[in-house]
Amino acid sequence: MPMAKRYFLALIGIALLTALSCADDAAQPARPKALYLTHSAGFKHDVLPLSEQVLKEIAARSDIDVTATQDCSMVSREGLKPYDAVVFYTTGELPMSDEQKAALIDFVKSGKGFVGIHSATDTFYNWAEYGEMIGGYFDGHPWHQEVAIRVEDPRHPATRHLGASFKIADEIYQFKNFSRERVRVLMSLDPGSVDLTKPGVRRADKDFALAWQRDFGRGRVFYTALGHRPEVWRDERYQRHLVEGLRWAMGL
Repeated sequence: MPMAKRYFLALIGIALLTALSCADDAAQPARPKALYLTHSAGFKHDVLPLSEQVLKEIAARSDIDVTATQDCSMVSREGLKPYDAVVFYTTGELPMSDEQKAALIDFVKSGKGFVGIHSATDTFYNWAEYGEMIGGYFDGHPWHQEVAIRVEDPRHPATRHLGASFKIADEIYQFKNFSRERVRVLMSLDPGSVDLTKPGVRRADKDFALAWQRDFGRGRVFYTALGHRPEVWRDERYQRHLVEGLRWAMGL
């Protein structure tokens, strides 16, 4: 075969391979994306850098891309467009304008996901719609010890791997402005595993929910109160609990 013809055929082959490769790339669905906000306008948890690392790693294993930031300006109508969920591990009254707050609420209500971790309930006490969305507000942590946790929904993706109950050492929250009528509780503290006479215990009903889900508009909200201690973030049970909660919130 003449050299010119062989060269021409080789060019055609390269072009075809390039076209097929581009077609394969185009056929691949875009990986879902989550924005992880770790801004602290109140107490700053030492575990935040580790949490960013772990969440990125466990999400990547589930084909989810996580962008971690402390920059609240990313929560805006334009800034949220690339994302399928927002994750908060935050404290205090975050520096967000009314327009940004409306953008977050509309983002979730439009069908996107919101995940709150630990002190996300210690956030925006002066913004009632946020409290409604997340399902309750932090009202103290009477216990920081090993506790028993009851799994109330063993079929949910975030809890089905945990069995009927399990033990874990962490900082344990209680909540105000919380009602089971507004959320579906996934797991709760076994009150028999703690001292209910300890100073600071406020819930006379002994109902200490520790993870829940709820619909919000067309969107989904998942909250877990665990996640204060580094050991918890390194615990495979917690990692699966968290990433499956994220996947659920994204509708995956």
